Amino acid sequence: MIIIPERENLKTKFIRDSEKLSDFDLIDEVVALTNTEGGEIYLGLKDNGKITGVSEKHKDITQLKSLIMNRTMPSVSVNIKIISIEEYSVIRINVPKNKVIVASTQGKNLKRRLRIDGTPENVPFYPFEFNSRLSDLNYLDYSAQIIPGSTIDDLNPAERDRLRRLIRLNNGESNLLDLDNIQLDQALGLIKEDNGIFRPTVSGMLLLGKEEKLKEYLPTAQTRFQELKGTQVKINEEFSKPLLETFEILLNYFLSLKSEDEILVGMSRVSLPNFSEATFREAIVNAFSHRDYTILQPVRIALENNQLIISSPGSFPNDVNLKS
Repeated sequence: MIIIPERENLKTKFIRDSEKLSDFDLIDEVVALTNTEGGEIYLGLKDNGKITGVSEKHKDITQLKSLIMNRTMPSVSVNIKIISIEEYSVIRINVPKNKVIVASTQGKNLKRRLRIDGTPENVPFYPFEFNSRLSDLNYLDYSAQIIPGSTIDDLNPAERDRLRRLIRLNNGESNLLDLDNIQLDQALGLIKEDNGIFRPTVSGMLLLGKEEKLKEYLPTAQTRFQELKGTQVKINEEFSKPLLETFEILLNYFLSLKSEDEILVGMSRVSLPNFSEATFREAIVNAFSHRDYTILQPVRIALENNQLIISSPGSFPNDVNLKS
């Protein structure tokens, strides 16, 4: 038995089918769903879920499937089923989540999102959002992209020295220390050759970029550290610095605010820190390495009423959700 959802959501769309329904309107709904999470379109339902039935022009499901394939680029292959409910027929169109970005043959790129009240809507899918989408789908390594117009002189030699020290202190791959600067940067994917010129990648600029160049080429690479007690803001600093320096600044803040309590365990006193340094280090590394650098928001680290809050711009990676 097929159960029709009671209401629309991010993956469900109801369309009141009629002779006046434009084929292009239907295609827009397919494009928006396939560019988001995929889902189901129900032809023959009002927005409130009331059944109205399918018009004659859409009862030929072979022709309907062909219509969708012919008016989407690249073609979207859907699964269509007719559902009989009392005296009405409803068509369910299963739309897959696409692994590439799809447009209508009219050139429209759309995606689906939820409004503040939880109801869904279709909105334009802008070109500047494409890299983020492809990265989520594991089709694009954004961090490996060359930064157009940049040069190797935009990297800070002092940050490369810092990197070498960290490799040495943490018993990293010792062979890296035998490489010259160009070889080291290439080995770590921090630069790539572009028509005979070495240019920094996104990773290279984030890790070694001069501060003014980081602001110029990657203005989203911002960090905000706050200490809040009630309504009082004790620390509120925002900066754009290369990652190794950023980590050092944040760790110094953490250590200055770290405290310990003593508890009695049997006959011994045991120090109990308010926060784990190892956990903090791992959390900030994850926050910066997994954030979406196409979103103009900082990574925020806040000590708020004895709670440590770390927020990172972006959504979950592909196929990961709160239930995972």
